[in-house]
Amino acid sequence: MKIRVLPAVLTAVLSAGLLVGGWYTYRNVATLGPLESIVADMPGVSSAAPVIGRDSVTMEITLDRDANVKDIYETIAREGESVIGGKELKFDIQEDGKQQELDKVWSTVLFDIAEAMENRHYTAIPAAMSRLEKQFSGIEASSEIDEVNVYITLKNGETAKHIVLPRTSEKLGVWPNA
Repeated sequence: MKIRVLPAVLTAVLSAGLLVGGWYTYRNVATLGPLESIVADMPGVSSAAPVIGRDSVTMEITLDRDANVKDIYETIAREGESVIGGKELKFDIQEDGKQQELDKVWSTVLFDIAEAMENRHYTAIPAAMSRLEKQFSGIEASSEIDEVNVYITLKNGETAKHIVLPRTSEKLGVWPNA
């Protein structure tokens, strides 16, 4: 029996196209679409793009100055539970580059925060934020906590820096988003 090359190649190309097209459609309609619609009209969110990995869902997110990061995180986790499932929800907060002064302020308190997190002495975090406000005039510092993360917001005039620190530190003890 002789196999015809042209029909075999066309069948293989068509099958591959249908498989890839079906996967792409499923990915955009059933997974990315619902997450994008959750954050589309959320107050405080300028833009967001979910990235779904094997073990985690990372939201590449740009926040407004007055965004409440804790509320945004909890809303996405609650409303996106069907898509997120048992995966870890992470935030990759995009900055606009105007936070150099806030980065310097953050670096002065980073050791105190890291020590409080490592020792699970979370009551030291609001105290560190108060010291920060006294040390630098014009800086507003706030912190919130839930069972998953510690949320820190630093504001100076029109600029803001939002930080999400997982309560269970990474294996190396480093926070990639700090």
